[in-house]
Formats: sequence, C-alpha cells, structure tokens
Amino acid sequence: MRSDKVIYSLCIQDIQVVALEILDRKLTKEELDKVLGPIADRISWYDVIEDVITQEIEFNSDKP
Repeated sequence: MRSDKVIYSLCIQDIQVVALEILDRKLTKEELDKVLGPIADRISWYDVIEDVITQEIEFNSDKP
C-alpha cells in the first residue's frame, strides 16, 4: 500500500455543513480563518490510530 495514501480528510465544505446545521448560515472567510487552526489542533489522530491498532491488532493477533 502507498505510504502517502490519504485515509481521512476534512474540507471547507465539511465545516460549512456543520455551520449551516448549528448557525443556519455558512461561515465567512474571517470566521473560517479563525476556526481552522483550532479544529486541526483538536483532532486527536494519534489517539484514534493507537486505539484502533490496540483493538484490532494487539488484542486480535490470533485472528487472521
């Protein structure tokens, strides 16, 4: 498998969908600029990967 294969990503449209649901409007460019950094900072990708490896590989090592 390619080592640079993207397995999950978020795009501006994803953020705008959530904004529409909670604010009934899209975010402005300024608002997007304000939230992009904190969104990226709060995504705990390492913990998710560690949890899945632990659940699916370490504890299931006897399964093919």
